[in-house]
Amino acid sequence: MIFTAFFKALGQLGDPRFRKVFWLGVALSFLLLVATTAAFLMFIQWATGDTTTLPVIGEVNWIDDLLGWSGFFLMLILSVFLMVPVASAITSLFLDTVAQAVEDRHYPNLPTVPPVPFFDGLKDSVNFLGVIIAANLLAFILYAFFPPATPFIFWGVNGYLLGMEYFQLAAMRRVGRANAKVLRKEHRGTIWMAGTLMALPLSIPLVNLVIPILGAATFTHIYHKVAKSEI
Repeated sequence: MIFTAFFKALGQLGDPRFRKVFWLGVALSFLLLVATTAAFLMFIQWATGDTTTLPVIGEVNWIDDLLGWSGFFLMLILSVFLMVPVASAITSLFLDTVAQAVEDRHYPNLPTVPPVPFFDGLKDSVNFLGVIIAANLLAFILYAFFPPATPFIFWGVNGYLLGMEYFQLAAMRRVGRANAKVLRKEHRGTIWMAGTLMALPLSIPLVNLVIPILGAATFTHIYHKVAKSEI
């Protein structure tokens, strides 16, 4: 089921609606990370001021520059890890477009469903963004204690979160939030494995930016397979 869904989604990557969501997600994610970095650097500038008094040394005027450049490189490093989670969360705002494109091509006889209200989608995306960023930041602690296991921790954590989120969003369109949660719990193993498959390319630059679209499409297929098996 997982690989069939994945290859069907892969075969549809050229769909114009997929490309539209991809560029929207990348552009909005980039703008958000730039704005966050700018706000962080402005906070450092405000907190340190132009001069700082150090014990013994006295008054110096280079601390703010040091902290500013350090903060910039810190945010640059964090952005490498957070770009995909942020893009994933933002792309979930446009899941309806991806799911509808998949259903139009592969499940044309399904009844139409009303789009998810914008603010409901925004709320879910913000919640997902908070969870996935927090989980990835906490994972840094595990990376420090278990360096050889770093890729497996990364894949496992992000696989679980991506699987949970994308299946929930795909199923919710058809059966509502409550029933989607029930289905997700019943098939958590399959969903986690499929999410881990999505997480494997996350460490590959540029390729990882396609994962949110590919994941949304793959889990739309998985939902329909799971829903069919429940009948």
